[in-house]
Amino acid sequence: MSMIDLDSFRAKTLESDPFPYLVLDNFVQPELAAEIGRDFPDIGKGGSFDLSTVSPGPAMQALIDELQGDAVRDAFAAKFGIDLTDRPTTFTLRGMSREKDGRIHTDSKTKLITVLIYLNADWQDGAEGGKLRMLRSPSDLEDYVAEVSPGFGTMVAFKCVENAWHGHKPFVGQRRSIQLNWVVSEEAVAASRSRHRISAFFKKLLPA
Repeated sequence: MSMIDLDSFRAKTLESDPFPYLVLDNFVQPELAAEIGRDFPDIGKGGSFDLSTVSPGPAMQALIDELQGDAVRDAFAAKFGIDLTDRPTTFTLRGMSREKDGRIHTDSKTKLITVLIYLNADWQDGAEGGKLRMLRSPSDLEDYVAEVSPGFGTMVAFKCVENAWHGHKPFVGQRRSIQLNWVVSEEAVAASRSRHRISAFFKKLLPA
C-alpha cells in the first residue's frame, strides 16, 4: 500500500502565478499520522537536519524510501516540466520552529524543485504563525497568493525560480516537516550534507 496519494497529485492543477507551485492536502495518507508521529526523529531544536544526522523510525524511513522512488520522481518531473533523470535528491527534517524562522526567502540556486511535507497531527489552524505563504515579492508577507497550514499530510511543492518567494509569520514550538529537493548535481548534495552536518554538530552544543 502506498503511503502517499500520487494520483491526486497528478490530477492537481499546477499554479503559475507568481511562480509554479502546487498545494495538496492529504498527500500522505491520514491514517498514518500515529505511526509517522511515533517514528519521527526526536528533534528538539530549530533548523534543518540532514537525514545523516538523525534516526528515523520504520514508518518515517518507509515514507522517505517511497519519496525516493522513480514513480515520485517521474510524477514531479511531468508536473513541473523538468527532466529529473539522474538528478540527485536531498532530504532534511525540521522538528521545531523558532522566532527567527520563516523570514522571506527563495531557495538555493542549486535546487530545482522543493517539496515540503508537513507532519503535524495536532496542528491548530487558529495559530497566528507558522503557515507558509507563497508570495509576490521579497518585502511583503501580506502580499500572498496562497497560505498553507502545516497540518499532517499537507504538501506544498514549487519550482525553484528566482522569484519563488515564500515565508511565514513567526511561530515558536513543534512544527514537523520533511523537505525533499531535486538538485543540480552530486556536488550540490555533498555541499548541502556538509553544511547541515556542521550545523547539527554546533546545535548539539547549545541548549534546546
